[in-house]
Amino acid sequence: MAVVLILAFVAVASVLFHLLSPWWWTPIASNWQYIDNTIIITFWITGFVFVAVVLFVAYCVLRFRHKPGNRAHYEPENRKLEFWLATLTTIGVVAMLAPGLFVWDRFVNVPSDATEVEVVGQQWLWSFRLPGANGKLGTSETRDITAENPLGVNKNDSAGLDDIIIQGGELHLPIGKPVKMVLRSIDVLHDFYVPEFRAKMDMVPGMVTYFWITPTRTGTFEVLCAELCGVGHPQMRGTVVVDNEADYQTWLQQQQTFTQMMAASGEPQTAQ
Repeated sequence: MAVVLILAFVAVASVLFHLLSPWWWTPIASNWQYIDNTIIITFWITGFVFVAVVLFVAYCVLRFRHKPGNRAHYEPENRKLEFWLATLTTIGVVAMLAPGLFVWDRFVNVPSDATEVEVVGQQWLWSFRLPGANGKLGTSETRDITAENPLGVNKNDSAGLDDIIIQGGELHLPIGKPVKMVLRSIDVLHDFYVPEFRAKMDMVPGMVTYFWITPTRTGTFEVLCAELCGVGHPQMRGTVVVDNEADYQTWLQQQQTFTQMMAASGEPQTAQ
């Protein structure tokens, strides 16, 4: 009987802890409410199955507990029971996976009017590159990275001469406008993650990955690395500030371009 009471307590306490828990997501600050909804659907389905299984086990312990003279009935298979178990399991799995597929379709299809912002991760620093007056990012290569050119911007690509370079500083984004985050790593695996934005993606050396967001509220948000990247992983933090349009333009005008950075370092700048 003690086992039955413990199992029932576990089921009830788990539900109450979930409903009354003070630990929940940070308030969302992007368009990805879809991700929250998908996770909530998964919580409900898995929670229902967990409670049902625990209570069923408690029932079985109570109903089929040992009694003198009772003998177990051996039943090698039950096609009807197997059919219903397989059917209900399939429905549950589809109900959890289907919403995620719809969200993923939106996640990888970037709006045509999104502005590209490059994020470069390295042990243990975040750097950023934004398009300049021409509205287009120049090309870059990891092999072109030097102390004077820390993001490896192609000196021979005229589109990159006016790119805005931010090494280890704050990234500012305008509110209400879609942004494609183009992700590169120059050493090991990293993952650019702002909890309030929900969206994130691994940064793989030798690859360019991406995700997109539309910031929906102004504020200052912390950037985390969500992939173990070495002993300095916990300290690999940055800042994203979401501004209104006027403040964003004011900040943008104060940033140095690639040409200005190269001139300050004494490096010659060329372009085809």
